[in-house]
Amino acid sequence: MPKTTSRSILVTGAARGIGRAIALRLAEDGHDVVINDIPANMAAAEAVAAEIRSLGRRSGTAIADVSDPEEVRAMVAETVAALGRLDGLVANAGIAHIQGLLDLDIADWDKVMNVNLRGVFLCYQAAARQMVAQGGGGKIIGAASIVAYRPFALLGPYSASKWGVRGLTQAAAMEWAKYGITVNAYCPGIVGTNMWDLIDEKLGAEEGLAKGEALRKYAGSIMLGRVSEPEDVAKYVSYLASDDSDYMTGQSVMIDGGIQFS
Repeated sequence: MPKTTSRSILVTGAARGIGRAIALRLAEDGHDVVINDIPANMAAAEAVAAEIRSLGRRSGTAIADVSDPEEVRAMVAETVAALGRLDGLVANAGIAHIQGLLDLDIADWDKVMNVNLRGVFLCYQAAARQMVAQGGGGKIIGAASIVAYRPFALLGPYSASKWGVRGLTQAAAMEWAKYGITVNAYCPGIVGTNMWDLIDEKLGAEEGLAKGEALRKYAGSIMLGRVSEPEDVAKYVSYLASDDSDYMTGQSVMIDGGIQFS
């Protein structure tokens, strides 16, 4: 376990998948964690918060659409009310849309960008403002992706949004270093989550492949020989939230098992 000071941390999109794994790992590390998600996922979010409390840490939930600035501000305020302060943010919430660019509707482009890039910006900004008001210091961590380095076909908006998160993370790190705030991102590869199940289904339909075959096609070049689990990503986020990463900022690191691209 990384050396760490106990922190009060907000994790967005944490009702399931990678966000859930991150929230539970942070609680195991000794942090108090507020779970954010949208209303449709709040029963699952409450279950994650209850699991965290069973580990002896403080937890609660905050409903918010991360693309709405007022809801994001309220979410941060709710976190501070529940935990006393905000020492860390994991801007994990994200969505994907699988479609060729020639047929892409602007509404679908906007939906992905609003959650994946605008949402990360709003969460970064609101968290940083709170941290500065507290006297500075803090850990801001964002969800990028392997596609921030190498886009996938049929994932144009998702790829563009994650490239944006990578650039935003570097810019925020440069601006907020003077406040003692570090800003880094994690870039998962192919992960065993509902989102990748959907990607497999849609890519398979486009390429005439049976269910599971598209995922196996892309996973075949993973050096470690397996698709990652959400816990693999959570281990790296655990490091970013710990004292051991205090001298690291502006980085977007891939956790992809060593995917080799042709």
